[in-house]
Amino acid sequence: MLQELSHMDRITQLQDEIQQLLTILSSTIAYLTSRANFVQLSASEIPITKQRNPEKYDAPEVFEANKKELVTDLIVKAKQVEYLINSLPEPESEEEQAKRLKTLDEEMTVANEEYIQAVARSKELHAQVSDFLKLMLMETDAGLIEKPP
Repeated sequence: MLQELSHMDRITQLQDEIQQLLTILSSTIAYLTSRANFVQLSASEIPITKQRNPEKYDAPEVFEANKKELVTDLIVKAKQVEYLINSLPEPESEEEQAKRLKTLDEEMTVANEEYIQAVARSKELHAQVSDFLKLMLMETDAGLIEKPP
């Protein structure tokens, strides 16, 4: 059971890391599309038809440094995701899963029977305690129990 919890913890960690990876990727795309200036790619075939205000884009040196940092962040996070994926256990075969489910079903059946017995026993004990209390109250009402002096 503890091993299964450990596997679930790794799956939860993996989900969290993938979410962070997607957040970094989204932020990277947003930065690259919003802070880049339009650049002429071919000398004469496709002209630049739009310009951004200078305050709306980063200087080329700053933009390159930020790109490198964003790429580094993506690579680090991707390696963390890869590590978690590699640490996950191999999947069970269908036969092993069927055996495990059958064993769990048998354990659940036994536990359910024990629960039913425990509930029945508690009802018996409750009835005995109730009967005893009723008897005690009737004796007190009848004055059969004498009070010590």
